[in-house]
Amino acid sequence: MHLQGDGGAAGYVSLEVSPHLAHDEDRTVSEAKRLRAAVGRENLLIKVPATPAGVRAFERLIAEGININVTLMFSLRHEEAVAKAYIHGAKRWVDSGGDPHQLKSVASIFLSRVDTLVDKRLTAIGTPEALALRGKAAVALGKLAYQRYLSRFHGESFATLAKSGIRPQQLLWASTSTKNPDYSDLLYVEPLIGPETVNTLPDVTLTALRDHGHVADTLESGVEDAQRHVAALAALGIDLDEVGEVLQVEGVKQFSEAYDKLINYVKR
Repeated sequence: MHLQGDGGAAGYVSLEVSPHLAHDEDRTVSEAKRLRAAVGRENLLIKVPATPAGVRAFERLIAEGININVTLMFSLRHEEAVAKAYIHGAKRWVDSGGDPHQLKSVASIFLSRVDTLVDKRLTAIGTPEALALRGKAAVALGKLAYQRYLSRFHGESFATLAKSGIRPQQLLWASTSTKNPDYSDLLYVEPLIGPETVNTLPDVTLTALRDHGHVADTLESGVEDAQRHVAALAALGIDLDEVGEVLQVEGVKQFSEAYDKLINYVKR
């Protein structure tokens, strides 16, 4: 469940379209509609992956007034494609006479997996400069994605839709449990706290936050450091957009395996 504030922004639950349909636009659309009809609740977000086919399906679904959680995002390239699709779909929804206040969407960026893969590549390079960059890529990604969010959804390009009542597509931080025990257990929480965002904290991370976390508006601090970090990675041959594509392929596979296990368990 996502608790995101007042005014109808709180209490949403996500239900996933089968990840086996991640590369099938038409079947993703039809399955999302089926799930929405089956549940019949206003606080439902249908989860659709940010694959190319998924993004096209997402735009079509938003254009029909279906609320969506776009998942398996790992890069600024994914963020840009999803945000543009949301704006295009929202415009189509408003132009068709749809209720702008009804529309809701979040864009889920997965964090810890980014560091896991980038750290592996930095360790393989092995220079002191490379090793010093470990454990920072995901937070840098989040901070830069938020800057794009502010520019896009609080700028001129969204002003007309905002005036009509369309809400921005909020960023959601996913995969926020720390995988490397050498890092802070709140690595993907404390540096990424800011307005109009969601953090899906696992129980162990939420417990850590309650026990020793520091809550402050941190998301807009360190942006220049994030930009320099991404540039330093690029100078070493690590392209975060390419990293995102690798992780998305792996993510679809992992989601499919988890989905099959769940279905098999339910069938018992």
